[in-house]
Amino acid sequence: MAADAKWYVAHTYSGYENKVKANIEKSVENRGLQDLILDVQVPVEDVKETSDDTTKIIKRKLFPGYVVIKMVMTDESWYIVRNTRGVTGFVGPGSKPVPLTDEEVYKMGVETVRPSDIKLSVGDRITVKSGPMEGFSGTVESIDTETRKITAKINMFDREVPLEIEANQVSVID
Repeated sequence: MAADAKWYVAHTYSGYENKVKANIEKSVENRGLQDLILDVQVPVEDVKETSDDTTKIIKRKLFPGYVVIKMVMTDESWYIVRNTRGVTGFVGPGSKPVPLTDEEVYKMGVETVRPSDIKLSVGDRITVKSGPMEGFSGTVESIDTETRKITAKINMFDREVPLEIEANQVSVID
């Protein structure tokens, strides 16, 4: 069931994000719903704040008024979150929550482990489908899953030329 969990965004009253997080976590614990609501986070970033001659690091909310929740969307889990004091609703059209994509979750810094959805392997024959090198073909030399870039040897003017390119800009030649 936990494999079905996705990240959703709940809108809260500004300034109540941490209280909403605590209340949802308490409801989950009291009702034994740890298999439905797996994680609740208020995304923050470290910011240097200098006053007079002292510098300190403070945590600033990235998205004031929002809480990010990893949950399996059921009527029960929806009800628990939606009826938590301070929650005004889910982000999505009408009352239908829309899950975040893996890319959005990664960019928000909510989950640091990014699933590798690059469907390429070293040695694959590829063709560039967008960008200035569109139409050229070559062979994958290396893949960097962290930056989502590949290095390929592209055949250009009868020469093998190394090219670093975004993984989503190429497709595998069957």
